[in-house]
Amino acid sequence: MNLPVLSLKRRGSELAAAANQVEILSSGDLVRFDEMLKQHELSTLIADQIEILQVNVGKLCNMTCQHCHVDAGPDRKVENMDRATVDACLKAIAASDISTLDLTGGAPEMNPHFKYFVSEARKLGCHVIDRCNLTILLANGFTDMPQFLADNEVEIVASLPCYLEENADSQRGDGSFQKSIKALQILNELGYGKPDSKLSLTLVYNPVGASLPPSQESLEQAYREQLQQRYGIEFTRLFTITNMPISRYLDHLLESNQYDDYMQKLIEAFNPAAALGVMCRQTLSVSWEGRLYDCDFNQMLELGVESSSPATIDQFDATTLNGRKIVTGRHCFGCTAGAGSGCQGAIS
Repeated sequence: MNLPVLSLKRRGSELAAAANQVEILSSGDLVRFDEMLKQHELSTLIADQIEILQVNVGKLCNMTCQHCHVDAGPDRKVENMDRATVDACLKAIAASDISTLDLTGGAPEMNPHFKYFVSEARKLGCHVIDRCNLTILLANGFTDMPQFLADNEVEIVASLPCYLEENADSQRGDGSFQKSIKALQILNELGYGKPDSKLSLTLVYNPVGASLPPSQESLEQAYREQLQQRYGIEFTRLFTITNMPISRYLDHLLESNQYDDYMQKLIEAFNPAAALGVMCRQTLSVSWEGRLYDCDFNQMLELGVESSSPATIDQFDATTLNGRKIVTGRHCFGCTAGAGSGCQGAIS
């Protein structure tokens, strides 16, 4: 498998940016993540059997959200997974016990092979998750996407940082909230989020400011009441996710002089129970280029899987990857603070 190359200048710039972020996250007098594990008599994180293949199919997106740890946007047109890499992912699923394909981006629907990827994964009996920003479902060329997702029983995990328009728009851009509401109503009409429906619709909340999410259970109830009363919207569940100090959100923290305080807040809220339940134990992350990582956050920091493991998806070997040592860093405090956080919401 030949890894796609952007340009030496662009690739070098991305590597330099990732290295700079790792240096920022590692510097200072703040406690390291591995030290915190030792303090709580917890062992090094080791991967279990891979159950979820989380694939970032590209950084192209129709939005430019303030909290985005991927730094996705309309200008990231080159960074899109090609058909050969998609097929390598499908081959890995077919040759393993992976039961879930978790597609993310960018806006994953904007990848030209998205529908092929979904259809072929479903043929393999794989449960498919689409991490959707909702507004893409109203964009020109994508209005047929809701029906396609429903026909393939794709689970939709959709970002909606608040049920109040002003708060949501402050994070995702003016007008994004009303577009999201319209998209949710379309999905409801197709059966998504309805009681006893096979079509699962999960909403995702992340704080607007530099704070930890509130109780997932209580916030879900508030979302249900507000969205039903105001817009007649139903959904399956709510995930709360902590903003990760990576990429665009890291820049925001540094520019607003909140980085040290935010990191200290995450460290002080460390939860051993959350550390034991982190999703990287059952997940393998794949970049648009086909490189392998322990999680989507490590991917953005260019922290690949440990050197003894296969480096790319075409080298996939479940026996070698199961039981690998997970690469950690100070950003991991974002997944272990409070009730815990990750792509599957609160942990404990």
